[in-house]
Amino acid sequence: MTTSFDGRPLAELIIRPAAPDRWDDIVQVFGRRASNPDSCWCQRFRTHDEPSNRDALQGEVDSATVPIGLLAYLDDVPIGWTRVVPRATLPGILKNRALRRVLDDDPDGWWVTCFAVRPEHHGIGVSLELLRAAAEQARTNGASVLEGHPVDVKRLQASRVSASALFTGVLTTFESAGFREIGRTYPSRPVMRLQLHSGDPD
Repeated sequence: MTTSFDGRPLAELIIRPAAPDRWDDIVQVFGRRASNPDSCWCQRFRTHDEPSNRDALQGEVDSATVPIGLLAYLDDVPIGWTRVVPRATLPGILKNRALRRVLDDDPDGWWVTCFAVRPEHHGIGVSLELLRAAAEQARTNGASVLEGHPVDVKRLQASRVSASALFTGVLTTFESAGFREIGRTYPSRPVMRLQLHSGDPD
């Protein structure tokens, strides 16, 4: 069983949908970045007409019929976030030439874009639990597959990598959640897929 930094079972981690009444919890997970309304705010692969990225994400959370993200809690404290949505809602994925060479045209495919985990909780498996919950969220809402574009840290040339460079997740997390590689856009950037509903194997 995976344990946290203080030895407690990670089973105590609770994953909840990012509902409008949990907006303050999302802000708390983003930490220091939350002070800047034009930091990423999980808009890297989207386009919007809002005054700021923060406004765009809050508008998404408020208006979504199906929650666009998940939050991880430990002792009722929000410590992690991931966005999981239909791939078709992410122009930055659909228009990426390198990804288009790997991906098939699947209107029911979903994508996990990113992970944010509070620094004091890195390395205890929060991203893995969020990814597993993201797969269940996608499956429940009729997704055929869930895909992502993590980093293969072993293939990076830099000896030290900042956490901000790994926001799409790391290969080992996806492998632990049962995803398999379907191609690469760069030596260190695999495209990972988890089959969710019956269909022809790739």
